Amino acid sequence: MQWWTDIRRKVLVEGVSKRQVKAEYRIHTKTLERILANPQPPGYKMSKPRPKPKIGPFIGRIEEILLKDREVPKKQRHTAKRIFERITDEGYTGGYTQVKEAVSKLKGRLKEVYIPLVHRPGEAQVDFGYALVKECGVLRKVAFFVMSLPYSDAVYVQVYERICTEVFWDGHVRAFAFFGGVPSRISYDNDAVAVAKVLERHDRRMTDGFLQLQSHYLFKEHFCNVARGNEKGVVESMVRYTRSNFMVPVPVVRSLEELNTSLEQRCREELHRKLRGKDRSKGQLLEEERRCFIDLPLTPFDACRVRTRTAGSLSLVRFDRNDYSVPVRYAHYRTTVKGYVDRVEICRGDECIARHPRLWGLAAVRFDPVHYLALLERKPGGFDHARPLEDWKLPACFRDLRSRLEAEHEGEGTREYIKVLRLLEKHSPKELSRAVEQGLRCGASSRDAIAQFLVPRMEWRCTRFSLDGHEHLRHVKVACVDVADYSRLLGEEVGA
Repeated sequence: MQWWTDIRRKVLVEGVSKRQVKAEYRIHTKTLERILANPQPPGYKMSKPRPKPKIGPFIGRIEEILLKDREVPKKQRHTAKRIFERITDEGYTGGYTQVKEAVSKLKGRLKEVYIPLVHRPGEAQVDFGYALVKECGVLRKVAFFVMSLPYSDAVYVQVYERICTEVFWDGHVRAFAFFGGVPSRISYDNDAVAVAKVLERHDRRMTDGFLQLQSHYLFKEHFCNVARGNEKGVVESMVRYTRSNFMVPVPVVRSLEELNTSLEQRCREELHRKLRGKDRSKGQLLEEERRCFIDLPLTPFDACRVRTRTAGSLSLVRFDRNDYSVPVRYAHYRTTVKGYVDRVEICRGDECIARHPRLWGLAAVRFDPVHYLALLERKPGGFDHARPLEDWKLPACFRDLRSRLEAEHEGEGTREYIKVLRLLEKHSPKELSRAVEQGLRCGASSRDAIAQFLVPRMEWRCTRFSLDGHEHLRHVKVACVDVADYSRLLGEEVGA
């Protein structure tokens, strides 16, 4: 460039003759003319493309193959090697390198171009991602829900066992509460949780679960075209961002709920960040955006899947491929099962008859030992072989109580012990443990004796007989008791 500049300055400014410059720099006339005509070297330019006699006739065929590949899944698209094999069968005689270079150039030219979208206040985008988590020392993959607000760039993230209807619901309920309102319009993929069928002309038949959620919160839905995730590119980016920033290194937690608490805190911290090109923080933009939200309903959506199931002969109810116990008196009855992301509730009418932590495996069973005590009281011989009681951990005082009862009552000791355990149907294990310990200290080991320690003494003093609800007994007259009658009765028995 220095050489080029010196020549131009000498001729055009200093007035040195062209003949002298050509002799000094030993250049051709055409070269000098090119230097004087261009402020900088123009570079080499081909007058016409270099001929490609072997690959040239097949460029159109390669382009046709790549265009058709857009209609099939990525994992079944042509590689450069497969294209080389196909066009070789069709008469190509050149080498693989030419095909590979042609495929690379065509792919770059055929890449799709996107239009920048306007992000209005009050609009949201939803997506799911996957990440690794080490829970209680076990490394496993979990799903995570992401709702993003493109206008303010606020984001909400929660992790779940897997993607299903109740997880979809729960993520929305928590996100709406976090943002303080309901976005007026939400964009989604065509996941089976929300879309039952993709129809013609961009229509969708939505699932009942999605419609229930939408009816409760009244937001407007928008579904992307099939295989066009770029239409909700903000949340796609947020899935990658939150995984890289919130879940690296791999989270080590005792439970997913612990991780969710941490993730929600990270989302709150994100509100203090200010993005490039924005004059305010995410939190300030969110405050402005809330004016475009739909108000939260008075009661949040009950994010549970409801199923009607009949309890079997083993007092088990099946929900989502797993079994949960109910009290034996409800065996063979129809029940209503409500599946939340963290628990399963089983109801009979308006009464909740059983509550269990949610199982997410396959063909697992969750027992509550208390549910089977009424049956074991009638069949005490099965107490030591009952599967629901197999892993039941009770304090040492219960073992001492059973030993004492079996020593005192022989064959009926186990039955009496089961009667004591049945007090757990109305009292907590902590309360019953305290009562058992007190009974052992006082030498009172029967069920009735231990039950007395479960009622505070002040309640015993305030207890009195009441006829409320037994109005017919008001007409019954009970004579006063004369103790002398008892003495006379004893005297007659002695005389006899």
